[in-house]
Amino acid sequence: MPVHRYYRSGVEIVRYADMCMKDQNYECAYTLYMKFITLFVDKITKHPQYNSVSAKDKDTNRYTLRIVFSKAEELKKQLLQQYQADLDKYLEDLKEKERIEKERLKQEELQKQKEEEERKNKVATIAAIKALKATIGSNMVLPEESKTKLLPVVPPVKPVISPSSDNDKTCTYKDTKIPTIDRSTKPSLLMSDGSSLRDVILSNKLMRDFLTLASSNTMNNKETCGILAGKLERNKLLVTHLLIPEQTSTPDSCTTHNEEDIFDYQDQHNLITLGWIHTHPTQTAFLSSVDLHTHCAYQLLMAEAIAIVCAPKYDETGFFILTLDYGLDFIANCRETGFHPHPTEPPLYMKAKHCKLDAMAPIELVDLRRK
Repeated sequence: MPVHRYYRSGVEIVRYADMCMKDQNYECAYTLYMKFITLFVDKITKHPQYNSVSAKDKDTNRYTLRIVFSKAEELKKQLLQQYQADLDKYLEDLKEKERIEKERLKQEELQKQKEEEERKNKVATIAAIKALKATIGSNMVLPEESKTKLLPVVPPVKPVISPSSDNDKTCTYKDTKIPTIDRSTKPSLLMSDGSSLRDVILSNKLMRDFLTLASSNTMNNKETCGILAGKLERNKLLVTHLLIPEQTSTPDSCTTHNEEDIFDYQDQHNLITLGWIHTHPTQTAFLSSVDLHTHCAYQLLMAEAIAIVCAPKYDETGFFILTLDYGLDFIANCRETGFHPHPTEPPLYMKAKHCKLDAMAPIELVDLRRK
């Protein structure tokens, strides 16, 4: 990958981390800051094109590094304090659980003792009655009231009440639970359906507006592409802008130009890249080998990044992502270029289940092509 792309990725990493800080996703922010530090302290100098980086870019990067170091150190202290507090709370809850369990066992033992005492009293009473009958004689009938007087008085057994009970109910082990720590604001690599990715929210209008803009290229059997940009808000990634860069197209490819226009617009509006979209004028919605490599760069920067493929001829729209357990690493390590075959099993990509359409979500289409 060209060295200038790493420097551009660094800008987005810091912007994304700052958004996580604002959204109180401190673990995610710390992870991103550390990625930035690792990339530009340990790795970038080994890039074969490092000497071609301008002095201005290097100075800007060094200045950002100083700021990021400071933020990462503060976050580290804050997170360690938070983890210690979580641990203390867990140990306290565990101790309370053990106390309640001991109390339960104690009460059970007392109850058993009382039941055993009651049983012995009952046996003794029955034995006394039998002995009395044998003494009086089998032909005498003991009046009912006399039976009552002869029976020993057994004190009633009171129900065992837990000291912590407010409702006169016996405390049981099943009633005791360790309170769970709320990590709903933590980064998740976790989806609403159980995998580990944040939801990406986008407007239903986005695809329709994009296809309208791409219609002239589509009629001429040429692809069109755009960049999905947006922000992080309440632990969700919102696609707020569709950027159309300068580009040249063929029936099965699309190459962007003047990428600095995209960068400038994102910098001015504080946007992060959330994926990309392109058309297949005559084919169905799928990811070709070139598409897989293109998307790999997006997904390596942000795990939630999506690839949208619109196939107007077949009225299909696909929302895709490289499989996290296989496809992402496989494509990242593939050194082939152009169109080339890939194995189909296990699958390299899948539907992006964390992608959610919202009819009320805003979307702004920005055409950066130079007329």
